[in-house]
Amino acid sequence: MLVTTSYHPSTTELDQARSLAARLGCRYVQRRQSSLPRLQREHGTQDIIVATTLGLRYFPEGSKEPFFFHPSSAQVRIKRLLQGMADGLLDAAEVREGDVILDCTAGLCSESILFAYAAGPAGAVTALESEPLVALLVEQGLKTYESGLEVLDQAMRRVKVIQTDHLAELKRRPDNSVDVVYFDPMFRQTIEETNALAPLKAIANDSALQAEAIQEAKRVARRRVVLKEHRESGEFERLGFRMLLRPNTKIAYGVMDV
Repeated sequence: MLVTTSYHPSTTELDQARSLAARLGCRYVQRRQSSLPRLQREHGTQDIIVATTLGLRYFPEGSKEPFFFHPSSAQVRIKRLLQGMADGLLDAAEVREGDVILDCTAGLCSESILFAYAAGPAGAVTALESEPLVALLVEQGLKTYESGLEVLDQAMRRVKVIQTDHLAELKRRPDNSVDVVYFDPMFRQTIEETNALAPLKAIANDSALQAEAIQEAKRVARRRVVLKEHRESGEFERLGFRMLLRPNTKIAYGVMDV
């Protein structure tokens, strides 16, 4: 893997690219006027991270589109909340202002952002991501992304990302140390509405949830454990969740009161 910049980088982009390459232990290459395919041929790699004015762009091998941080559905959902509309996840998790929430499957952190908005400045949201590169790009994006919506930007800044395996982190946590534990594993069944996340799916951890992780989550949570899944997946039954059906969508939430 190598790190480069856009064609005419600013000093900030150059500094970010060099710093990122050092952090990842990979090569920084000056872009000059080279196309990405040319850099790939010249340096014998298919994986490139590009530092741009809009943030980091990761071009993984085998993916047609780059992976980059964006708030995804969080922006639309927070706008709806501002208009007085309900949100199915917040209702399922029964999030309250000041809550401490552990998101065990961060991905793009769109739902961690939603939790941070609902829990407010007095709350705390930690997002766990097993894949180092995803964690790095998302962590950087949460710090720098400007959405134009102040409450969304404030929520993004309040999300703490930790690169770790969620089971290991749950085992480390004390009993009753958070209010809500949340799982949103990569779906086995593709849903058309989530095709925008295809670049993430190419590099995300697609392992099934372990029953042991759910048991640890029940120990760590003070109030509720929540699972998001395809309504036909069978995971709710396998892991012991009570499924909350949602009209006109293939996505469902499962809950456990503890």
